[in-house]
Amino acid sequence: MKEKESMTRTGKKIVCICMILSLILTCILCVTPVTAKAAEEETPERVVRVGSFEDTFNYVNEKGARKGYGYELLETLSGYTGWKFEYVTCDWSNCFEKLINGEFDIMGDISYTEERAKQMLFSDEPMGEEKYYLYADLSDTDISVYNFQTLNGKRIGVLRGTQPEVMLTEWEQKYDLKTTHVNIANNDDVNRKLADHEIDAFVSLEESLWAAQGISTVVNVGKSGIYYAINKDHPEIKEELDNAMRRLEMIIHFIWQIYISSIFPWIIHRFFPVRRKWLKEHGAIRIGFLKDDERNQYHRDAGGRFSGAMTDYIQYATGCLGNQKLDFELTEYNSYEEETKALQSDEIDMIFHFSQNLDTAEEYHFAFTNTAWTYNLMAVTNKTSFNENESNRIAVPKDDLPLEKHIEYYYPQWEIVECDSVDDAANLVIKKHADGFVTGVASASDYSEKYNLYSLPLSNPEKSAFAVKSGNHYLLSILNKTIKAMPSNMLTSAIAMYESTPGKVTLAKFVKDNLAVVLLCSAVVIMLILISILGLLQKARQAETVAKQAQMKHNN
Repeated sequence: MKEKESMTRTGKKIVCICMILSLILTCILCVTPVTAKAAEEETPERVVRVGSFEDTFNYVNEKGARKGYGYELLETLSGYTGWKFEYVTCDWSNCFEKLINGEFDIMGDISYTEERAKQMLFSDEPMGEEKYYLYADLSDTDISVYNFQTLNGKRIGVLRGTQPEVMLTEWEQKYDLKTTHVNIANNDDVNRKLADHEIDAFVSLEESLWAAQGISTVVNVGKSGIYYAINKDHPEIKEELDNAMRRLEMIIHFIWQIYISSIFPWIIHRFFPVRRKWLKEHGAIRIGFLKDDERNQYHRDAGGRFSGAMTDYIQYATGCLGNQKLDFELTEYNSYEEETKALQSDEIDMIFHFSQNLDTAEEYHFAFTNTAWTYNLMAVTNKTSFNENESNRIAVPKDDLPLEKHIEYYYPQWEIVECDSVDDAANLVIKKHADGFVTGVASASDYSEKYNLYSLPLSNPEKSAFAVKSGNHYLLSILNKTIKAMPSNMLTSAIAMYESTPGKVTLAKFVKDNLAVVLLCSAVVIMLILISILGLLQKARQAETVAKQAQMKHNN
């Protein structure tokens, strides 16, 4: 009996395993037609007009750079679609009208409703989730977070005719509350109506700015998925967007591919031909990298061979995709400007590293991979106290484009002072023409000691990624898989190690870096040699005189 039960349990396990494998195979089969179709041709470039209204997920900083989750997601998706964006300003009062009239093609952060779906298209996948809260200034009202009945008779500010109002109404019905809804247009309108006592509370997205103003969270009234809304005349935009969002979600995770291939190698060979075909037709992945990179991404020995973080990556990535071997071809450039032009003109396929911010991606029409490593930064300054949130003058070498873009993105309040080199930046700080310059941890320590300056850590590390041309989603997918397959922090640790380990210094470089000292020492050595020679000559003369005197005495 026990044997029979054991056989039954074993049989059930086998059935479960078969069902799981069948489900995996079904997913593979479902994905394959979409991918194969996409393999027929590269993603074409097209200009897509985006409705831009300022909210929690989209805003523009003081330097004019766009930021926020909605903007960043759209730029990330452009790596798969190849789209270039043209932003059309609107506000909540007219954005739907402009979308419907075709003044722009797409906008994000929109809740789905049946009524809206009659007038516009929605993405299949949500771009995220919004939580809505009831806020109030509890110091200026009798509203209590412990007794919702205190809301009876109150005037609640909410954007009328929207999903937040629907959520508010449903929540009020749940607690049998009677309130008056007052329309609010934006945050400025909220502040004005609170000050004028036109509203007692209001509904808003979860935002930290309210706490900074002394306004308290009362209760969460609901949440909803948010989507991209697309003009009805452009179903092709919806199709491309949906495909890109599915790719971004990584439908078949790489870890599953490795697992399946270890059991059934033919599955990968049969059902993942696109990536293999692209690599076979394309050949080696052409990497552009910077000559004399001060970030220590590589070193070159006397024989011209490379070592460092770049070669560590190549050695690992070559075989990290199982039976799919990767080949790489290296091209050296003198500046980031040359690199970016080479990528845009298809001379190379990727730039080995670039500061990962999407404002740069938009400007150069790049697509960034996932973060390959992080690079901790220090401010080197003549100040004992350095506040990174203040308006500082920061010296930046004019050929360090990633650092410049990093500063513009994370520290828009800083004024950038261009200079020729890091040593030039240090001299500007010493002469008080700049408040500081930015470099890595190990380098900061060296410069601090060399120039008697202070070094202080910055809160925003530089996130580095590989840059590819926007729309090259095959290569983007491949590189992301190599990053995902790498041990955690492999490149971050490698760069820290190479940066802290001094490279071999050639005689020429030593002389160049220490010319004054070399000249002084050479002069001293020459003087000592001359003195020695003069001393020897004097002794020789004295000996000769003594010898002549001795000879004369002998003759006499």
